[in-house]
Amino acid sequence: MLLPPKTVTRREGGIYALERSLRRRGFLHVAGADEAGRGACAGPLVAAAAVLPDGKAGEIPGLTDSKLLTPLARDRIYDEVVKRALAYHVVVIEAAEVDRLGLQFCNLSALRRSLAALAVRPEYVLTDGFPVDGAGVPGLAVWKGDQVAACVAAASVLAKVTRDRIMVQLAEKYPEYGFELHKGYTTPEHSAALREHGPCAEHRFSYQNVAESERALDGREEHGRGTVGVASGDPARRRRRVGEDVSMEGVR
Repeated sequence: MLLPPKTVTRREGGIYALERSLRRRGFLHVAGADEAGRGACAGPLVAAAAVLPDGKAGEIPGLTDSKLLTPLARDRIYDEVVKRALAYHVVVIEAAEVDRLGLQFCNLSALRRSLAALAVRPEYVLTDGFPVDGAGVPGLAVWKGDQVAACVAAASVLAKVTRDRIMVQLAEKYPEYGFELHKGYTTPEHSAALREHGPCAEHRFSYQNVAESERALDGREEHGRGTVGVASGDPARRRRRVGEDVSMEGVR
């Protein structure tokens, strides 16, 4: 859905201009939603939503698209968002659920759930790049929304920092893959680890490169080159079944 008619967005407002324009039209609580981990072949998909307060209380120095920030800056802004947000909610979808239901379904579902779980009901929703139907309120998909809308940027930081921290924890369980470095995305180092060890329980088996690495490993085993199990001693490469995703929320 497009912006309400006659809404004027002033460029000098920077990343806060769009939300200020919406508030002038009567939408007092504007939520932003974004995700992290769509392109990764290992680890969870994480979605977040946030509502920032109006005025100086909602202005966070350095806030922008999480991918443009250094890890230290992301951590600082994460803490500021958690402290200042009127409400926020983070949803974590495990890799097995992505395999079972599909990436696009999980992505939209996680975004909807993060918005629906906000303790402060939004009156308007901004998303990054593509629309999210089913929120029950007007919304706008904004191209590069995490660079032009503060609430989307805040959600982007929440999602990415949450996911990065999960990947660092997974690296302790599966040190062979270097998750703490590439966060589950396909890099030369990650691809080399997949070829050597095969996938672990946190990989997305529906992704082509993961499926191919598993088939290649199975082929080596069939040719009598020894049995290679899951990294860190798991009894089988096939992942466990997962239940409900983990979520976190806050409200002021």
